[in-house]
Amino acid sequence: MKFTKMHGCGNDYVYVNLFEEKLDDPASVSIKVSDRHFGIGSDGLITIGPSEKADFRMRIYNADGSEAEMCGNGIRCVAKYVYDHHLTDNTEITVETGAGVLTLILYPENGKVQQVRVDMGEPILTPTEIPVVAEGDKVIDEPIEVGGKTWNMTCVSMGNPHAVVFVNDTEHFELEKYGPLFENHERFPKRTNTEFVQIISRTEANMRVWERGSAETWACGTGTCACVMASILNKKTEDKVLVHLRGGDLTIEYDRATNHVFMTGPATEVFEGEIEV
Repeated sequence: MKFTKMHGCGNDYVYVNLFEEKLDDPASVSIKVSDRHFGIGSDGLITIGPSEKADFRMRIYNADGSEAEMCGNGIRCVAKYVYDHHLTDNTEITVETGAGVLTLILYPENGKVQQVRVDMGEPILTPTEIPVVAEGDKVIDEPIEVGGKTWNMTCVSMGNPHAVVFVNDTEHFELEKYGPLFENHERFPKRTNTEFVQIISRTEANMRVWERGSAETWACGTGTCACVMASILNKKTEDKVLVHLRGGDLTIEYDRATNHVFMTGPATEVFEGEIEV
């Protein structure tokens, strides 16, 4: 199997071009290639193939083989892959995901895509659609008992579930302790991704993320969008925020006129190779 290793802000995946390769069991392949000691090493596997309703279709498999609906960093790399590998010469493309069809603007330099702006669509706040068990019609700054402590969380879906928690210091936060407890909490029927956010100013924040099925990752695009939406809903920031992740920076902008969230960030190809699966 030929593959390309790529990352968006350190959120790295193994990419497989289904226009050229055939994968019978991508979930088990994802488990194998994601292993950082015995495989290629990644947060998961992403396939790029034909779509009946968009220019391309992406499917995302976590390191544990589970399938994710959407990956914001991954979709930027899909855009870079299809342009750099001459599957398209358009600088505006559509990509089908498990969370719907998204529109992407590509910013190439010298024939290679450097930055991608993604229309991430509308944030979902309805608890049953996230999903999160709740009594009200939204979960904003709501207390939750996790690990013997009371936290305040805001829940948002960007095609996948997110719980956003504001903390004083992300760098020294015990993510490995609390991340799994949030992920598997009974209030999240499909588990959840959890973002721990430190507000720096009205236009800047730090974030660390515990991803469902992949533990801590260096960045999470949908999570960064959820973090900014939660910051806006809690009146902590403006509508455009620069978010510092462990693997780099993403700019998130909420457009009130359309109720859409836009994410702009880098996409990087690391290397190409071949592996027996």
